[in-house]
Amino acid sequence: MNKLAFYRAGFLLATAGLTSLSACNNNKITENKSAAVYKANLKLPAGFSATIVADSLGPLRHLAVNNQGNIYVKLNSLQGGKGIYFLSDTNHDGRMDKKTGFGNYPGTGILIKNNELYSSSNSGVFRYKLDGQGKVVDTGRPQTVVRGLVDKKRDNSKSIAIDNHDNLYVTVGSYNETCRKEGSGEGIPGCPLLDSVGGIWEFKTNKLNQSYSDAVHYARGLKNVVGIDWNNSTNSLFAMQHGRGPFDDKFPRYYTPKQSSELPAETMYELHRGADAGWPFVYYDQFQKKKILSPEYGGNGKKTVEGKYLDPLAAFPAHLAPNDLLFYTGSMFPQRYRNGAFIVFHNQSPQLKKGYLVAFVPFKNGKPSGAWEIFADNFAGMDLSRPAGPLQYRPMGIAQGPDGSLYVSDDLKGTIFRIIYSEPNK
Repeated sequence: MNKLAFYRAGFLLATAGLTSLSACNNNKITENKSAAVYKANLKLPAGFSATIVADSLGPLRHLAVNNQGNIYVKLNSLQGGKGIYFLSDTNHDGRMDKKTGFGNYPGTGILIKNNELYSSSNSGVFRYKLDGQGKVVDTGRPQTVVRGLVDKKRDNSKSIAIDNHDNLYVTVGSYNETCRKEGSGEGIPGCPLLDSVGGIWEFKTNKLNQSYSDAVHYARGLKNVVGIDWNNSTNSLFAMQHGRGPFDDKFPRYYTPKQSSELPAETMYELHRGADAGWPFVYYDQFQKKKILSPEYGGNGKKTVEGKYLDPLAAFPAHLAPNDLLFYTGSMFPQRYRNGAFIVFHNQSPQLKKGYLVAFVPFKNGKPSGAWEIFADNFAGMDLSRPAGPLQYRPMGIAQGPDGSLYVSDDLKGTIFRIIYSEPNK
């Protein structure tokens, strides 16, 4: 089953079981009064626990937490004409009880940097000034930092990261799965789409109304990146790539349906200016541990490509859909998590029969220092090897709070989870 089929399956499972959710008005989140404790039934390592701090918000994307522990979260589609919610805990009980909507555009990317809130639509990036309490000063008058990026509705999210030198990085996914010629299985030589999609563009934070002509084409050959983060420890950009779609539809002589469901790997890259990860010409095979020439460009599942394209730092099972990436810099979690990578996987793997989880990759000296592991599981609320009933939650975004706790957004019920660590026996 290909990635598109998995998304459809997840959507059908979810919609089959969605019931009426607690209502929200423009200012107040209505709480479920029957729930005395908002404990989340997630599977976490010893010492960790999770609570639900907000729910029933509609399909959520990425989120950012301000210096007061209040939340800005992006919406996948407009709710009451608004694409961003600001959530606050007015009575300090750990539950976000007030919401304010603003921004007349949906989208994915959102972050706070230098007392400013950056937020992306599906074609650009906006900026809002924050006051000393981390609240937007004027929600109705954002500055336009970037405009005019390609938006063809498919794989059109614009995720963002900012370094410490006033550079803004914006992802632009490709709406064409493998740069094939229309109606054929043959790839377009050179893939001219790479001039405007399938990569990451670098803009300046101190300049307004920028477009492609103002940007540095920072990295190319990335089919679709939704998870991106600047790593302050390595002073470099990291990205999680969604792998390409099926092989067996056009190339059954080389790939079985099973192989198509288990290839290619989802991949992590450390990127520097000029990097090329190789899409659509190559993909990474996690079983052979090699870059393989794509069948659209003369490959047969075995021909390797050496040298020319960037090697991934880490590889993960196919179709897990990495939708956010965060390098942990807090002090709440044990030392082994410091500077390690948390990855939100938004789909499931037929190989693992697991998914809808947050993974962790330990880092040492700026490189992965061990195998990836499942950190937060059971968002689905079921055993995915024997699924029964609808999905409960589907994790989407991740952000770090000022105290070092982690927040995870969900795009089914519009739920936000908070994960904390407490020393055992305390």
